[in-house]
Amino acid sequence: MAHSVFPDVPAPQPTRQHFPALDGLRGVAALAVVVFHFMEMVIGNYSQLFIGHGWLAVDFFFCLSGFVIGYAYDDRIGAMGLGKFARVRLIRLHPMVVFGSVLGLVALYADPFRATPLNLSTGQVSLIFLASLFLIPYPAMQERSFCLFSLNSPAWSLFWEYIANIVYALFLCRLGRRALVVATVVAAAILCAVGYTQGNLWAGFNGQTFWVGAARVNFSFLAGLLVYRSGFLIKTQLGFTAPAVLLALALMTPYASGGWIREAAVIMVVFPALVMLGAGVTLNERSKRFCKLAGDISYPLYTTHYAVIYAFGNYVDTRHPGTAELTLVIAGGVVATVAFAYVVMRCYDIPLRAYLGRIAYSRR
Repeated sequence: MAHSVFPDVPAPQPTRQHFPALDGLRGVAALAVVVFHFMEMVIGNYSQLFIGHGWLAVDFFFCLSGFVIGYAYDDRIGAMGLGKFARVRLIRLHPMVVFGSVLGLVALYADPFRATPLNLSTGQVSLIFLASLFLIPYPAMQERSFCLFSLNSPAWSLFWEYIANIVYALFLCRLGRRALVVATVVAAAILCAVGYTQGNLWAGFNGQTFWVGAARVNFSFLAGLLVYRSGFLIKTQLGFTAPAVLLALALMTPYASGGWIREAAVIMVVFPALVMLGAGVTLNERSKRFCKLAGDISYPLYTTHYAVIYAFGNYVDTRHPGTAELTLVIAGGVVATVAFAYVVMRCYDIPLRAYLGRIAYSRR
């Protein structure tokens, strides 16, 4: 199962301030997602995982997205118009949605560790694939927990990212700060109600918990947007290590009775504070280069790694490897997924987006 989200951090205009630490935090969170997904296939009880709250990266990503979308578009979406905004966002996000869908389809048939035949007709797989390509939720595969996107489960968060972008372009871009505060408070109340009802905030990736995803993106995106519009930045000379460690610790929050309260506190307090800190931290040139690379690779990493996770889960179920073997396989798997994401970034994502951007610009 996948429980993660990935927002985009749009590149700012050349004359505008950039926030390299936010790119770096995006990379750290994406790597944590990969580690979490490997580990959950081995230990299904999250309270026993050292990174058992890794799924909270979803909410950090949404908060980060609210901040950077406001930063990148608040002062120019009126001149852009809805059509151009949609084209820009599609060019930025959808090439990797397509790649992840194709990769997931290949992995579905090429998995060497599948123990039972694939109980799906060609027509069913075709529908699943088309739904994945166009990011239409279609929870059709029982063996994959009826995930909204069975070929690439993390795409559920990208679906909500698209929804958040649409709502921003239609309404939030014109919403005043006072109204935004009210909306964020209401969204926080809804999030807490969901947590209280369910006992946790872990959900949104499958058909049964579809609307939990809405509650999660609703608060976090609004909170990030509010942080940006309020100018709440924490100026510090701590460098990148401090916010990166704080983010990692948040994702390693231990489980306890009434854990939804801890989860809500991390989402509503810690993550907005981390965005403030990341936006205000001062970095040296080496840290800036690292953060740029981490940010660039994070989206391809997020959208490609789960094809490996599916195969790894079947490997664990059929081979029952020991601890030493698992340690080597997981470490190697993490390194391999990062390396593969780097190649995809350089050879597919960046060139294709540049090409599509040139076409879109030439037609203006």
